[in-house]
Amino acid sequence: METRQPDNRTVVVAMSGGVDSSVAAGLLLRQGFDVHGLTLLICPDAHESARQGAPSHAEEDARLAAGQLGIPHHVVDVREEFEERVIRDFVDEYARGRTPNPCIRCNEQVKFRALLDEARSVGAGWVATGHYARVERGPAGNYLLKRALSAEKDQSYMLYRLGQAELTRAIFPLGELRKDGIRELAREMGLPNADRPDSQEICFVGRGGYREFIASRCPELARDGDVVDLEGRPVGRHQGTIGFTIGQRKGLGVAAEAPLYVVGIDARSNTVLVGPESALMARSVVVGDLSWVSGRPPDGVLAVTCKVRYNMRIVPGEIGPLPDGLWRLEFARADRAPTPGQAAVFYRGDTVLGGGTIEAVERPAHFRES
Repeated sequence: METRQPDNRTVVVAMSGGVDSSVAAGLLLRQGFDVHGLTLLICPDAHESARQGAPSHAEEDARLAAGQLGIPHHVVDVREEFEERVIRDFVDEYARGRTPNPCIRCNEQVKFRALLDEARSVGAGWVATGHYARVERGPAGNYLLKRALSAEKDQSYMLYRLGQAELTRAIFPLGELRKDGIRELAREMGLPNADRPDSQEICFVGRGGYREFIASRCPELARDGDVVDLEGRPVGRHQGTIGFTIGQRKGLGVAAEAPLYVVGIDARSNTVLVGPESALMARSVVVGDLSWVSGRPPDGVLAVTCKVRYNMRIVPGEIGPLPDGLWRLEFARADRAPTPGQAAVFYRGDTVLGGGTIEAVERPAHFRES
């Protein structure tokens, strides 16, 4: 792997208060960088804390970690940008019966913009995060986004919307490490968050979870409606389509002889469609809002591997252009539960080519939406 030589040795590191970003800052410090920590205030509780003159938990944890490392720590309030570019989109997508991934949007629309702004402010040549991914210089001189060496912790899926402007200056210090060694490194560095549990929920939704968060913003999305089978026959009732995701089995409130799964969400009619697991299998998806790491799409049809949800496996497929800027992703074998609103990300080996948002799903012929 080519060693990248920065223009200078100053780097701004996004510090969320978690162990990964703190260790990333510590590793860069060990490598001789002049490290500046940056915490973004994005969560509603963080903004309320700021208004009351008290730090949020994320801010406090990041400040303590930065203090232990002996690096300057900066805090930037990006509430307006995050509300406009991430939260509104998140709620709007659920209102359409889709399942968005706000972390992907945040990385592109908020986090890296703020990092690059801060880098300009302090004269830094580099920006860094605690993501598990890698950046390398390609044969043609452009920068490549690559999967982390630890396949089980790889987060390149979340970063597919980054382009050359970001990757030319990005460092991912954890890309060649494994998660089980991170906490040991954190203890070696004396970091106070070495044993802090990993976050399992979307950062801005609070303790009530995303359903409660969306209902607080749009109460009409929590209204009762029908649960219907593939023939359109009512088989139960729901308390809001926002409580369901494609592929869900538990909590349907429907009694049946065989297991049933959520296979469709129709926000217009306020219905949730359920069916057997076979109805979740899809042959292809239509993808829109494409983003290509190189800055340009491939020519024609291309064999790839792909991922249609962060916690799903990578599978082989083929992509090709359609009219109106859309692309079609065809799976080599039918894949389970691709979901409108989620991202389809395309790979060549361990290199991310790009991806987009799933707009439509081609399911078996017997599946009919009401």
